[in-house]
Amino acid sequence: MTQAPDPEAPEGVDLDRPNAARIYDWFLGGTANWAIDREFGEKAVQTFPMIKTIAKAGREFLGRGVRYMAEQGIDQFLDIGSGVPTVGNVHEIATSVNPNARCVYVDNEPVAVAHSQILLERDGVADRHAVLQGDLRNPADVWPRALDTGVLDPKRPIGLIMVGVLYFVGRDEPALEIVQKYLSLLPSGSYFLSSHLTDDGVPTNDGERRDAIHKQYQKSSTPFHYRSRAEFGEFFSGLELVEPGIAWVSDWHPEAGETTASARMADDPSFSGGICALGRKP
Repeated sequence: MTQAPDPEAPEGVDLDRPNAARIYDWFLGGTANWAIDREFGEKAVQTFPMIKTIAKAGREFLGRGVRYMAEQGIDQFLDIGSGVPTVGNVHEIATSVNPNARCVYVDNEPVAVAHSQILLERDGVADRHAVLQGDLRNPADVWPRALDTGVLDPKRPIGLIMVGVLYFVGRDEPALEIVQKYLSLLPSGSYFLSSHLTDDGVPTNDGERRDAIHKQYQKSSTPFHYRSRAEFGEFFSGLELVEPGIAWVSDWHPEAGETTASARMADDPSFSGGICALGRKP
């Protein structure tokens, strides 16, 4: 079957190189991607066949984390690095627990922002949720603009989400300082949900394939970087970690929601190479 032509790209979209948000969308079965992203994704699957399952496991963790926070009474969320809308968006999960929940999405990929806005308008919820184009590296820009939407009340606890995004912040960039700045702006009782890729404790027998994927991403517009468990743990300094603390994504509260992809890694949760945590600000 002939592939239908790609639609016209929104203004600002770089189609010279594949982009992580659009590749991730393809891994999850979405359609907000272009030929260059699909070609990249197909090569990645050839190199590392489980990569689609790993991507889905990360998405499932996001859903479980949001549901957990909502059940603790959090009814407003700031999702930074939200990516392209797909199954189980933050506002959908949060409002399934509390119909009054609100969310501001932030991403620097124009496709993700455009599709998020379309989704909110299509579902008739653009008055309660918002989407911004912005770079997480600049909290001095993102935070005030998020508040200017009128969606978030800075005097009440907020669920800050940075799932599947911090590994795109370079090792030569002040990732820890960036996260700490956001955390300093959150009111007491807020939560921070995050995940990261690591090479700590992952199976060594697939090392060559992981190296190949890593090198492949270095040629994209969004290269990723591993961090150790200790480095990831520093992001949660001063927070009260929710049990089980820093864990593999498939091991974090599997009882809290859908775990179809995560279940495929039950025998060896480390296979995903993804670690995660949820912390509460005292």
